[in-house]
Amino acid sequence: MNDLVNDEAKSSSTEQSKREAILASGSNQCFVCGPANPIGLGVQFRMDGDVCRAEFTPGPEHMGYDNVTHGGIVFSLLDDVMANWVWLQGDRCFTAKADIRYRAELPVGTPIRLEGTCVKRKGRLAQMEGKLIRVADDFVVAQTTASFMMATS
Repeated sequence: MNDLVNDEAKSSSTEQSKREAILASGSNQCFVCGPANPIGLGVQFRMDGDVCRAEFTPGPEHMGYDNVTHGGIVFSLLDDVMANWVWLQGDRCFTAKADIRYRAELPVGTPIRLEGTCVKRKGRLAQMEGKLIRVADDFVVAQTTASFMMATS
């Protein structure tokens, strides 16, 4: 019985790895996650159950002012954790509408984790939520809600 469970786990892990490799080829230049983008953020997203997750630590090159991470970088991270939830399911999408709430500044050098979840999916539309969480104390620095439209091709 253990061999069967281990074989199923290996097969599932292998399938997930194959799917991620195939999808990565279409996003090599993405500013947030593209491995071929020399000025990108280099974030690596993964599925953990039904949550898309990643970690990041902003550097001085991501600063807006006074050692604070630029709000556009914060939004880009959140937009991508939500879009990658869809992407890692094997679909392509684009942001149709997004709202963001900044709850605190994010000092440069602060390790964060990202979480993206799907609230509802119907037809070509996915309702998503994203959180940017300070690792040190689990404080939600910024959060988003967004609608993503599935690409037709």
